[in-house]
Formats: sequence, C-alpha cells, structure tokens
Amino acid sequence: MPRAHETALLLERVVVVLLFVVLLAGVVLVLRPFATAILFGGIIVVATWPIHQWLMSKGLSSPVVATLMTIVAVAVVIVPSVTLAPKIAAQLPEAANKVQKLFDAAPDLPGWIASLPIVGAKLEQVWSQLAGGEIQQIVSPYSATLRKFVIDLGSAVADGVLQTILSLAIAAMLWLRGDQIRTALENIGRRFAGTFGDELLKEAAASVQGVAYGIVGTALFQAIALMLGLFLAGIPGAGLLGFLALVIALSQIGILLVVIWGGAAWWLFDTGAQGWGIFMIVWGLFVSTIDNVIRPFLVGFGATMPLTLVFLGVLGGFLAFGFLGMFIGPTLLAIAFAIFQSWRRSDKRVVVSPIVSAANRRNK
Repeated sequence: MPRAHETALLLERVVVVLLFVVLLAGVVLVLRPFATAILFGGIIVVATWPIHQWLMSKGLSSPVVATLMTIVAVAVVIVPSVTLAPKIAAQLPEAANKVQKLFDAAPDLPGWIASLPIVGAKLEQVWSQLAGGEIQQIVSPYSATLRKFVIDLGSAVADGVLQTILSLAIAAMLWLRGDQIRTALENIGRRFAGTFGDELLKEAAASVQGVAYGIVGTALFQAIALMLGLFLAGIPGAGLLGFLALVIALSQIGILLVVIWGGAAWWLFDTGAQGWGIFMIVWGLFVSTIDNVIRPFLVGFGATMPLTLVFLGVLGGFLAFGFLGMFIGPTLLAIAFAIFQSWRRSDKRVVVSPIVSAANRRNK
C-alpha cells in the first residue's frame, strides 16, 4: 500500500506540473505579441526610476508622478516619432533623385581608385554607369530585393511607432505601481536566491541604466546634434540622415558617421557653399568625437559591458524585435553579462534561498 500511495502521489505531482507548464505556455502565447512593448516599457521605467523617486521625494503622489512622466514621454518620444516617420518615408525617393543628380554632375573617378587591383576596374565601371544615369540598369537585377527591403523598412518603422505607443502605456502602469512591483520582485529574488537575489536585481537595474544612459543616451545626442547641423547647413533629407546616424551611433561604429557628414560637406563644396562645407566638417568632427567625453560620464550612472556585446546586442535585437530591438538587445545582454559577472564574484558565504534551505533540511 505505501508504494501504491507513493505512485499516486507522484502521478498527482506530474499532473500538477503539466498543468502548470500548460498555464505558462498559455501566458506566453497571450503576452507574446506584446513582448517588445513590455521589454521596452520596463527598460524605460528602470532607466527613469531615479527621476520618479526624486519627484516622489518632493511630495507628489504616485498618480501625479506617473501622469507627469507619461506626458513628458509622449512629448519627447511619440510626437517626434509620429512627425518624423512619414517625412523619412517621403524623403527616400527624394534622396534617390538627389543621388542621381549628384552622379550626373560627378567628375571622372580618380585614377588611383581605378588602378586598384581586383576592384578598380569594377568600381570604374559602376561609377561610369552611375554618372551616365544608368542606375536602373545597375539595380534591375536586385529590384525585387530592394522593393522588399523598402516595404520591410516601412513596415518596421510603422511597427516601431505602434510598439513605442504600447511601451509608454505599459510604462505608465509601471510608474504608477512601481513600488509594489519592486517589492514583489525583491521577494521573489530572495525566495529563489536569498541575499544573492537582491544583488542580482541591483546588478540588473544598474545594467539597464548603464545601457540607457551610456549607449542610448550618447547615440541620441550624436544623432540629434548631427541632424541639427545638417538642417542648419540646408542638407536635403536631414531627418533621414539623422535616423541613419542614430543607427550607426547605436552600433558603436562611430567612425561611419564620417560617411554622413563627409558626404554632406562634399555636396556643400560642390554646390559652392564653401563656408557651410567647412562648418559641416568642423561640426562632424565634433559629433564624431564627443562620445569619448559623454559616454564615460553617462555610463558611470550604471554598469557597462564590452563594446562587442553592444554591437551584437544592437544587430541581434533589431533582427529579433525590430527597430526597438536596437535598444532592447544590448540591454538584455548587459543584464545577462552583469548577472554572470556577479555570479563569478560570489563565494560560498552567499546566503542561500529559503527554498534551498528547506530542501536541504528535508534531505537531512
């Protein structure tokens, strides 16, 4: 009989576990469409939590603080996104026409480029076709791919705007109930990992703030500054170029910013605006190097990680979550990296969780 009782008890536990797994699978399916918005909303809240706490210390109630921060977020994020997205899409054909006109008036390819081994002859052929207005002939073999790329880009921009709106709605709820959610997370962390759980939560929060301030903040500053310089110099498509600058700055390959401001300076010199061309070079050098000053200062507010992981996080996040993934990807990798580093630094003196302690006592 005892063995039969143990068998029945085991079957009951297996059934309970299976039901729990089915429940979790259902929850995942329900929340999956909102995964990007939930992650990005959580990142926004963690990154801005010091501001939330500062406002609360001034005597404001939680609903008032949540309302104020939501209004500011909508004004800073949603309004520019909704305003710039259609303009960026409309500037794509205009940018293509500008490039064609530039090549129509372009001089011959420099001789040293044409004499390069292996690629020189091919570059000269492509340059002559572009200068001769034969862009259609060059891109025709790739027309289907380019068409799909443009459609996917437009869809990604639209989806990014929608996900941003959902993210701010989720962030508003988290700002309103942030203290209760933090208490619940701390309790869960202690139950599963004891004092080490508290350390992991602190490391995760510091990682989110480090990425938000040091990486995203620096990239936004560089992109906005470069876009402002392009706008002042009268460069067509300044909004589109500013968006490209944001992508480049997020990828941490800041040297590529020279392609944007260098091309703009070339166009200004070619059109006879030598003064603005010199301004563009000086401003571009300033934007390209200012990250060396800003990033160390901003990263000091949180944790940091190797730039290789940042690069992988930006690209992998974009592929996994779309445009907002460029912010989510490096943040997730930063959290994982910080937890791993914290685990490496831990020793046997770490207090184990109550769950593990109870299991040890039962085994004895």
